[in-house]
Order: sequence, then structure tokens, then C-alpha cells
Amino acid sequence: MHIGFDAKRAFLNTSGLGNYSRTLIELVVNAEKKSQFTLFTPKLKEENFYNSINNLPNCTIETPTRFIDKSLRSHWRSFGITKLLNLKKIDLYHGLSNELPFNIKNFKGKKIVTIHDLIFLRYPKLYPFIDRKIYNKKFYHACKSADTIIAISQETKNDIINFYSIPQAKIKVVYQSCNAKFYENISRADLDKMLSLYKLPHEYLLYVGTIEERKNLLLIIKALSQVKDIPLVVVGRKRKYFQKVKEQILKLGLQSRVIFLENVANHDLPAIYRQAKIFIYPSFFEGFGIPIVEALASRIPVITTKGSCFLETAGPNSIYINPNNEYELAENINFLLKSKQQRKEQTEKGFIYAQKFHPKTYLNEILKIYNV
Repeated sequence: MHIGFDAKRAFLNTSGLGNYSRTLIELVVNAEKKSQFTLFTPKLKEENFYNSINNLPNCTIETPTRFIDKSLRSHWRSFGITKLLNLKKIDLYHGLSNELPFNIKNFKGKKIVTIHDLIFLRYPKLYPFIDRKIYNKKFYHACKSADTIIAISQETKNDIINFYSIPQAKIKVVYQSCNAKFYENISRADLDKMLSLYKLPHEYLLYVGTIEERKNLLLIIKALSQVKDIPLVVVGRKRKYFQKVKEQILKLGLQSRVIFLENVANHDLPAIYRQAKIFIYPSFFEGFGIPIVEALASRIPVITTKGSCFLETAGPNSIYINPNNEYELAENINFLLKSKQQRKEQTEKGFIYAQKFHPKTYLNEILKIYNV
């Protein structure tokens, strides 16, 4: 079988959609040695991923070659790829990040798309008007055109049905996974090396995610003022919302207790998780929430939000709070910090729950859909 991937996010995004794309591609490509794979991307950027893929005998990378396609890379991705799919006799094309080419009906093979969320329809005020229009056009077209839709959670599947009236039989729920390194043990020497590299304390609270309004980092900052001593480590890209976070930190006098890390290498993340006392993810809404799985796999107790997909992701033994109540969050942080037994119970049961997202389980579910 010859499989094509929309690999734009794998090469250009360092988190979220990029992690999803890289994890899926690497798992499938390394498992199916007899199949051929072509990765379509308008640009090449993610060096580590490129190096891991480029030398594999069953994998090729396709980028624009003509001057006009290099000048209009978005157009190439939306219209030019389809012709190449047929020329290269590809059997199956998987759009990994909510999109399929607009002329994909001309492709003779199997068409699959992963839909991560429809947050722009649930919370339109969080998105500029033009972005909402573009996303809606692309997502709706992909859902209508695909032979199979992969939804990353039951919550996302429900949204696809409710917003786009897609038959539920066409939608398969396949929970996301994370890099297998999060499940592995890390030596004390490697942990200490990572702490030294990033100048981190030996104990801290941890948040991983883009610093934007929906992710609700501001709630953790407000709660931190009611928690003594322990610092907070924040790993993620800064957006405009960061200014509000910074102002709140200054207002509460927490400058010395909040550590921001940007551009953290993916292979360093497991050690950063492993040293945390508690992982906090107070997002208002997600399609899935990969950082929660990374924390569970890393044997870290999780506090997250009531509602959305979080019960699916974080399981029955995590703590759930109101995303608008910093007092409730602070109370639960203090409770976990004081109770070693509670932390132990949550980490042990959380790690067991995380097995349902293990890369091997995830790979088997994807290959069932591909029919490899």
C-alpha cells in the first residue's frame, strides 16, 4: 500500500497538531516496512523530524518544485497535491489536521481526515471573524469529502454530528497518543541534567500548552497566590494573552515563582514532566488535550477542568475543578501537596489509565482504519 500524509503540521508546528502528526507518521512508517509513504508539506522546518524520516527507505517527502507553487504554497496544498496523489498512485491519503484538498474528489484512492475539534464554532468570540470563516469552509469540506473521519474524542465526534450533520457511522473515535518516551523510566542523572539545563528547581507545579485565553493559565496564576512556596513552570508559546498573565503576576507579586520556558525540545519534555509535583490543565475546552496524557504517562497527578473532553482524557482518578474558580483550584493544589498518599494513588491509577492511549494501542486502531 502507498499512503500519503498531509504533513504540513509535522514539519511546521512544534506542539499540538504537530505532535499529533509526528507521532502518527513515525508510528505507522516504522511499523509498516512493506508499505510506501509520501509526506506532503509546503515547507521543511522541524529538523529532528526531518532527520528521522528522510533516511527511511519506504518514505519520501514531497514539497513544491515549480516557481508558482513555491510562491503560492497554500494553493499548492489546497489544490496541487491531488494531482500528485494520482500520479504517484497513492492508495490512501490522510489529512492529519482538519483539512483535505478542495479538489480531493478527483483523487481515486481512500480519503481520511482527522478532525481535532470545532472550538471555533463553540467559542466564536475567541477567533477573528475571517479565521472562523476559513476554518469552517475547510473543516466542513473535509468532513463531507472524506470516506472516513477520525475524531480524537467522543466530544469531537458529537460536535461533528451536531454542527455538520455528518452520519455517525462515518466517524471513528481514535484517542490520541503521545511519544513513547513519556511512558519510559528516566534515570536520576538524566533528570538532574535536565534540571540544570533549564535552571529548574527540584519541585514545581507544571503547565504545558500555548499561552492563550482558552487555555486559562490566568486561573493558575490567581490560585498560586494562595499556595505557599512551590513555583510554577510554564512550557508553551506566548500569545497576546500573555500580557494579561504577566500583569496578574506583577499584581500578585509572583515574579520569582513563575518560570516561563519557550522552545523546549520535544525530547526534553518527558524529564520536565517527571520532576513536577502536580500537572495543572485548566483549559475551558479542548478536542482532547495531549499534555494530560503526557502527564499521566509520566506518573504525575493531574488537575484539570470539569466538562469538555477531559473526563475521557484524564480518567476517573484525576481531580476536576471549575475553570472559573481559583479558590477551588488552590484548595486542590494544597490538598495534593500535603497528601503524599493521594498523589501516589493518583499517579499509579493514572498511569494504568494512560495505557489506553499507549502508542501500540493507538497504532493498532489507526491501522484498522487504513486496512493495512
